[in-house]
Amino acid sequence: MPEDNTKIDAKKPAKPAAMVEAAEKPKASKKSKSFDTNIDEQLLFGKYPYTDIVVNDLSLANYINLTPKSYPNIYGRSNKGMANIVERLMNKLMRGGTGHKVGGHVIRTEGQLQGKKLKVMHIVEDAFDIVAKNTKKNPLQVFINALERAAPIEDTTRVRYGGISYNVAVDISSVRRVNVSVNNLAFSAVIGAFKNRKTLADALANELILASNNDPNSYAIKKRVESERMARSAR
Repeated sequence: MPEDNTKIDAKKPAKPAAMVEAAEKPKASKKSKSFDTNIDEQLLFGKYPYTDIVVNDLSLANYINLTPKSYPNIYGRSNKGMANIVERLMNKLMRGGTGHKVGGHVIRTEGQLQGKKLKVMHIVEDAFDIVAKNTKKNPLQVFINALERAAPIEDTTRVRYGGISYNVAVDISSVRRVNVSVNNLAFSAVIGAFKNRKTLADALANELILASNNDPNSYAIKKRVESERMARSAR
């Protein structure tokens, strides 16, 4: 009877399912780390949420950028008006005084904040902390409320006709309303801290609280009322 030369492989014992799953799973590198980059969870200064912030003035909503950033800074790589609204406030604070008389004197700070973005960022953070402590509200919402109430609706422009110059009342565009409002809020903080024991953070926090409540003692509210009063008289 001829011999059968076919080889029969012995059956190997089956591996447990847990060992198979472990072999198929790629090994994690010790050098790689996983970071959660969900932009919705970013907090302003790591403290204040961007969620539930309401812009009541719909005409300003398109020009108030609330892109969630912990420390808003785009290094100037954006068109004007597209930066985060908190960063625009910081940029307005980086100034070397007023350059013209306010209250009978010219404010000169010798450029102590010009170009010092990190220093101004800490000042705004301290101001927001003071606002949160005094109002028990999100300081970002308080800032937005102050921005809306300090934005003028009407202004005057000078027109020359027939050799005679006179003022004419004009409506203000939404983008200029935001620009004027941010400028007045920052300007009032500089005035409040000039030759005063009050720090710039305290002056800014006080101005934000007053303007958000539409208080007539606010410098930004006074400038808005004055601008609209002159526009009414020039109609």
